[in-house]
Amino acid sequence: MAQDNIESTLHEDRQFPPSEAFLKTASLLSDQLDVLYKKAEQDHEAFWAEIARQEIDWKQPFTQTLDDTNAPHYRWFPDGKLNVSYNCLDRQLEKNADKTAVIFEGEKGDVEHISYRELHRRVSIFANALKAQGIGKGDRVIIYMPMITEAVVAMQACARIGAIHSVVFGGFSASSLKDRIEDTQAKLIITADGGFRGGKTVELKKTTDQALDAGCMSVEKVIVYQRTKHDVPMQAGRDIWWSDVTADQPEECEPEWMDAADP
Repeated sequence: MAQDNIESTLHEDRQFPPSEAFLKTASLLSDQLDVLYKKAEQDHEAFWAEIARQEIDWKQPFTQTLDDTNAPHYRWFPDGKLNVSYNCLDRQLEKNADKTAVIFEGEKGDVEHISYRELHRRVSIFANALKAQGIGKGDRVIIYMPMITEAVVAMQACARIGAIHSVVFGGFSASSLKDRIEDTQAKLIITADGGFRGGKTVELKKTTDQALDAGCMSVEKVIVYQRTKHDVPMQAGRDIWWSDVTADQPEECEPEWMDAADP
């Protein structure tokens, strides 16, 4: 059939307006959105400066909104300093410490509700663990994990200490993982013994080992979280259990204050 003969047989004209109860709790209504669009069109620098000051906590407030001297390599808020993990967690502790930050539901029915206070504690502990393994600002870290709370902890911990993390989907093959490790020249990998998907165990540690056996000379350490708790080989001097690396680590970790244009 020629492309110009394709005809749509679905015509949907129904509308489903939100309820009054829902509208009362909405953060932004359509007329308010139109006002924001107009403000952004009139002066985009002033608009984003206002939003950045309202929505982000700055360690060092910016005095310049946009540096366009090296276009097209633009730099927003170039003299401002902040930390992503601080903005996600620390600033919630004063009023929302006991509010749920993460709801995790595992494939096997395990459920976990994690408050901002608890997530902050876990992130700080793991951030200190990363620092103890020699990871710091600018170092690259690969996160190759199942979709569990610890993956969030790992990402937040990297951001907290200024490390650059690359999240690799847990379903990717050893060759795909190897390519991403070598592209970033990652110093450390965070993975798990395995994960659960579709009623099966996904062999994450096995795949990680296969990737490392094929190259990846930049990798110095592999941190392994025990999710499935089945036997996996651990290479002495390179592989470390998550539980061991976090043992006795302090529950507070000062954020690395980053330039706004840092990776």
